Amino acid sequence: MARTGYDREHAAGSLDTAWQQAAPDSLRGASQPGLVRRGVLEVFVSHSALVQEMGFHKRDVLKRLGELVPAEGITDICCRLMVDAGQSFVSEQ
Repeated sequence: MARTGYDREHAAGSLDTAWQQAAPDSLRGASQPGLVRRGVLEVFVSHSALVQEMGFHKRDVLKRLGELVPAEGITDICCRLMVDAGQSFVSEQ
């Protein structure tokens, strides 16, 4: 399974679910998690004001992600801009 990438796909799915539970309401429809590298979760947001908004909620989000997906070892969050971030989550609901 590791060779086929199923384990990474499964981990990404659980991280997506955890993000939707941990992210504040103001970020849920306009953000999405990316990869975790060296304990840093890359989060894509749809506009620059959300980068600042994430700064206000970062501590609480990190704590919640630590509870939801402890195996990921997330210690920090780095925000990046992506115009259509979070749109796939909105259309699925």
